[in-house]
Amino acid sequence: MVSLLDIIGPVMVGPSSSHTAGACRLGLLARNLVGGTPERALVELHGSFARTGEGHGTDKAIAGGLMGFRPDDDRIRTALDIAEREGLAYRFEKEKLGEENDVHPNTVRITVERSDRSHVMLGSSLGAGRVIVSEIDGFPVEVHGNHHTIVLVAEDMKGSIARIAGILADDGINIATLRVTRKHKGGDAFMVIEVDDPPAEEVRDHIRALEWVRWTHRLDKVSS
Repeated sequence: MVSLLDIIGPVMVGPSSSHTAGACRLGLLARNLVGGTPERALVELHGSFARTGEGHGTDKAIAGGLMGFRPDDDRIRTALDIAEREGLAYRFEKEKLGEENDVHPNTVRITVERSDRSHVMLGSSLGAGRVIVSEIDGFPVEVHGNHHTIVLVAEDMKGSIARIAGILADDGINIATLRVTRKHKGGDAFMVIEVDDPPAEEVRDHIRALEWVRWTHRLDKVSS
């Protein structure tokens, strides 16, 4: 089924939904990993992002997203200048992030640092403003930004999913999807929980307080 968004595209600043709207949303998701505008960001552009991104404003869009700008924010046009004034130390590099058939041409790896937090996110812009995050801190994930999302790393142990689901239920939060990946049995497990309503900061704090949880963050919905 073809949606209206697929036909007319998202409301945005810039000439390309893939290179600007999608890029901005990837920046927004990376920003959420460190709880706000990062102090430092390394942005590695792959494929079409690397070849034509500058002309399409991909660099401005990602920087704008890192500062919390939405795709239709006019400040995206001068986002690089604003980033310098706001103290965001950014660096853009062109990098081959995989083989052509294995990696989407509009792919970026973003490393963000803020205070003692540092995270690496790999994501792609799929067109019409749609995005997918495929990796966070080396863990394979699938985050589209269509839901409010909780991501966390926890010790791989029995009952952990039920405990976290119970915390969300107690706060009246309904789970849309829940996916768990792990690198090996007994090691760290990575959970991606998409929910229907934005969870309160207290919910994230309750999950974070569990002794077997390494870290947890809330990724706000970035789609319209």
